[in-house]
Amino acid sequence: MYKVYINDTPLYLCTTGELAHLPAPSPAVMVARYPGKPKYLLNYADLLEKSRRFDCIIVYDDDIAKLWADFLTLYAYIPAAGGLVFNTSGETLLIYRRNSWDLPKGKVDEGETMEEAAVREVKEETGLVDVQLQQSLGTTYHTYREKREKRILKETFWYVMKTSNDELIPQAEEDIEQAVWADLPAFLAEKRDMYRSIREVLTQYLASNY
Repeated sequence: MYKVYINDTPLYLCTTGELAHLPAPSPAVMVARYPGKPKYLLNYADLLEKSRRFDCIIVYDDDIAKLWADFLTLYAYIPAAGGLVFNTSGETLLIYRRNSWDLPKGKVDEGETMEEAAVREVKEETGLVDVQLQQSLGTTYHTYREKREKRILKETFWYVMKTSNDELIPQAEEDIEQAVWADLPAFLAEKRDMYRSIREVLTQYLASNY
């Protein structure tokens, strides 16, 4: 199963057997069998880009490899990496940019591993010096439009990290206004503005570790 956030709304690509684990059809949930042509996937993507009427769209086909491969033909793919960082007090590092709370992340440079890119981006965006990689935290997908309306699919590889220093310097060149340490459960309970993909990373970690 693949879950791709388009305009902050999930598009699920799955097999018939996986439908039982997803929301049932309703006025807010569109469920459709894949007819086998990428133009239909483009229609669903356009629908999510232009409207917030759906909670999600689910497209299914038992040939999940073909379904995913066809979806990839619609986008330019960009890998990125980022970190969920904890200090010695157990607080979580969060940044505020472009009117939304976020985690430090960015594109992978040529020749870098995902792990190297994640650590570099955390250091650059927050000013941290001492960052130790701990473990993988999975991936998320989201789309956006670049210049000339080019469609981009970004896959972000997430890692848990630890640091022994607390001083934060938000990277203004990346539009980061704040970098803060916060108690993760309390922060999420406050329902702050945050992309759903970022909230998913945080809530999944919370469910497994608290």
